Amino acid sequence: MTGRRRWSTEEILGTAAELLRTSDAESFSVRKLAAALGTDSSSLYRHFRNKTELLRAVADRILLTAMDGYRPEGDWKQRITNLALRMREAFGEQPELAAVWGRYGSGGTGSRLLMEELLQALRTSGLPDAHVPARYHRVVILIAALITSEAGFATTSAEEYEQGLEQFRVAVLGADPERFPALAHYARDIRPLGADRKAAFEEILAAQLTYIESEIA
Repeated sequence: MTGRRRWSTEEILGTAAELLRTSDAESFSVRKLAAALGTDSSSLYRHFRNKTELLRAVADRILLTAMDGYRPEGDWKQRITNLALRMREAFGEQPELAAVWGRYGSGGTGSRLLMEELLQALRTSGLPDAHVPARYHRVVILIAALITSEAGFATTSAEEYEQGLEQFRVAVLGADPERFPALAHYARDIRPLGADRKAAFEEILAAQLTYIESEIA
């Protein structure tokens, strides 16, 4: 009698990532993953204690992808910017996992590599050593918020996007100038939240790094 196949941890994570391409963390379940692998849930619990631990591991694979081949270049601001853009690109390939990372975080190797590089960059910035942890926390929160926010737009369907765009046009271009004078004044220059996301990402991050630089000075 042929025994049931034993799936490796990496194969389990790969299948979980594929399932999360078409669903979110809420609808994802260990039972659905087991069915996709042709096994039972109990076999997966030998690798992961619960769904949250599994999701954290899947998100950590994205961080590993972002760190793969990374080499520190430039000054501390360039290092942090390059790292943030690599993370943005990696999660852009699978935006559903950005929400997973933003909600559950990750304690795996990818997370540690990211933390190490950010801390090393901040250590070379000239910040007092005692200030580095707090600045690190602010930078990570900002990067996670920007990536998670952008992922929300990336996961909308074409129909949902068009509906949102039409609502934006009605709300902005149709604003009553007596009740919303500023909105009416700038209506033709205001762009939807989904526009120029990369430029906004870089500009907001640069502002945070400039703030840190002023603290050093």
